[in-house]
Amino acid sequence: MNRDPQIEARVSALSAAPLNSWVALSDDETKLVAFGATYQEVADQLDRMGDRTSVILRTPPSWLPLAV
Repeated sequence: MNRDPQIEARVSALSAAPLNSWVALSDDETKLVAFGATYQEVADQLDRMGDRTSVILRTPPSWLPLAV
């Protein structure tokens, strides 16, 4: 099955992200930009970098298999 390269990059970025943390992904969601224990910690990192377009989200304590 051929998958979209952008989806593959997003899966790779999320796989590299620490579990049970707040993370920032690039605006196209293909690169891990920052991470931390709190939302504010990540937001502060992005402010210092001048980044106003990244997406902040929380990763789960563990990745569960996805049934499709």
